[in-house]
Amino acid sequence: MDDATTAPSATTSARRAQLLELAYRYALEHGLADLSLRPLAAAVGSSPRVLLYLFGSKDGLVRALLARARTEELALLDRLRQRSGVGNAAGLHEVAAEVWSWLAAREHRALLTVWLEGYSRSLVDPDGSWAGFARATVEDWLVVLADAQPPAERGTDAAVAQRTAVLGVLRGALLDLLATGDVQRTTAAVHRQLGQDQRAESG
Repeated sequence: MDDATTAPSATTSARRAQLLELAYRYALEHGLADLSLRPLAAAVGSSPRVLLYLFGSKDGLVRALLARARTEELALLDRLRQRSGVGNAAGLHEVAAEVWSWLAAREHRALLTVWLEGYSRSLVDPDGSWAGFARATVEDWLVVLADAQPPAERGTDAAVAQRTAVLGVLRGALLDLLATGDVQRTTAAVHRQLGQDQRAESG
């Protein structure tokens, strides 16, 4: 069999990457839940046939878009690890406060809405194209929160419970923020809860 029919060419790979980026921008504006290939193809200057060829199926395209959304999340986590003061030298609640400032930024609202779509759909359709997305995001965030805890304590039940509680605060406030757009109230609630946790630990 001709290799050209079994492996993507550099041109095909480049075109796939280009269309994925355009499709991702489209998804940020229109969402993923009711994604339809025909309007998407028209918006990105392609055709449904080409999209199906490059991504294998509509499910394949959705999986690629979810992976693209996750790269934004992972990039944030990398920045948190690399930034001065974040990591072992900073406390869990300081890192959580910085995470919240990113989550609350208006420019990230579209991304987080797509993230929430993927998260919720992976729960109700665990065997579909969304499979594993929710679990992966939980694990990603727990890792960066664990990095902010003292190394000697990270593996203890208390430390696991502590970072799980912090993640719950961030996720709950994010759901509220996406539903209402009320940055001031949700930010005050997050800071209040994190401050209470800190006082309880030092008390």
